[in-house]
Order: sequence, then structure tokens, then C-alpha cells
Amino acid sequence: MWPVNPRGCWTLFVRESHRFMKVKMQTIVAPALTAVLYLMVFHYAMGERSVPGLSVPYFDFLIPGLVMMSMLQNAFANTSSSIIVGKVMNVHIYLLMAPLSAIEAIAAFLAAAVLRALIVAAVLLAVLAPFSSLGFQHIGLILFYGVCGSILMGGFGIIGGMWSKKFDDMALISNFLIMPLTFLSGVFYSVKQLPPLWQQINAFNPFFYLIDGFRYGFIGVGDTNPMTAIWVVLTATIVCMVACWYLWLIGWKLKE
Repeated sequence: MWPVNPRGCWTLFVRESHRFMKVKMQTIVAPALTAVLYLMVFHYAMGERSVPGLSVPYFDFLIPGLVMMSMLQNAFANTSSSIIVGKVMNVHIYLLMAPLSAIEAIAAFLAAAVLRALIVAAVLLAVLAPFSSLGFQHIGLILFYGVCGSILMGGFGIIGGMWSKKFDDMALISNFLIMPLTFLSGVFYSVKQLPPLWQQINAFNPFFYLIDGFRYGFIGVGDTNPMTAIWVVLTATIVCMVACWYLWLIGWKLKE
């Protein structure tokens, strides 16, 4: 179904894009600085080592993981912060009253989240790539996992923002769910280094497939088959988008 109010959808997308661009020191520059600090710390901690089981330089392994982690966190933050701020300030009702269908509103929010994630990724790669011999072996996989990951996390942000009643609720989701899942998804290490039990547990972490597939696009090796993981990621993304559309359609937690 195509949007019946494309101008309204575009206007909401522009608003969401301008919102994070106005504070680009926080939304774009800060993630780049954080990634550089990670790189410096691991440079002195790991030296010139290779990743066990993959035989690639650790920096080449680490940088795609840092980029994808930043993309996921920023996509989540973009949608969740917009909705929770609207609820706290009690202005979200105006968005519900706007002549926008559920699919138009969700499309605008997710498009802005993807834009922010891609900008952050471009900045991080520009800053971090000179420190490694990173290549672009499978650009299609890089774009697929990057965009799907951003949509998935943007969708989680929408659902989290709708569920939360205050900033503490959103901090609970971010600190005790999103952050652990991203840090434990193989950003800093290969899951092949884990005991067999933890490898099986990690197989249920959707962020693991996103980061591993994204990394495979750069260095051509990974812990899983990225072609198989495509179906897992694509299914999760579609389910999340449908869930966001339905919850927005019924006004879940927004009309209370």
C-alpha cells in the first residue's frame, strides 16, 4: 500500500532529520570520538595480533564491529528519543491527529533513523579506515546488513518509546537490553573463542548476525554464513516493521 499523503510523510522525515542534525556534536561527532577511543585502547591492549580462528588483523576485524554497533545504537536512539520526548511533553497527540496513516508515520521515523545511522557510519569509516587495511569486498552485504540493522533498531526504538512512560523507562531498555546485546554480539571478539555453550546462546542474539554479516562485507570472513543469516535478518526486520505499524495503528500506549 502506497502512502496517500507523501508530502506529510516527507515533512515528518525532514523534521526527524533536522532534529538530530541540529545536535550533530552529540549525534554524529560524539560516536566518532567514542570509536576512536575504543581503537586507541585496543591498539595498546592487543598490539598487532590477529583474530584467533579467522587469521585477520585485529583492527580490520574490530572497525566494522564498532561501526555497526554505533549504527544500531544511533538508529535506536533516534526513534526512541523522539517518541519519548513527545510523550513526556504531551505533544505526541498532535502527531496522532495529523493526517498521516500509520504506515506513513512509521516510514518517516524509520527513514530518518536509517539516515542518521548511515551518516554516523560514513563518519566513522572516514575516521577509522586510515588506521587499517580495510576493504569493501561485498558492498551489497554491507548495505543490506547496515540498512536492515538500522530499520530493525529504529523499529525497536519506536516500540520502546511507545512503551515507556518516562525517561527512566527508556534508560532501562537501553542500558539493560540494547547495550548488553550489542556488546555481547561479537563486536570485540570472535564468537569462536567462546565455549560451546556460550556459542549456542549467542546464536539467539539477533545483533550477532547483523554485526557478523556487516563485517563479512568488509573482510570476507566471519563466524557464520552471511547468506544464510540474510533470511534471519530479513524476517526479523519485516516482523519488526509490521509490529510497529500495527501498534501505531491502534495507538498502543499513546492514547492513555
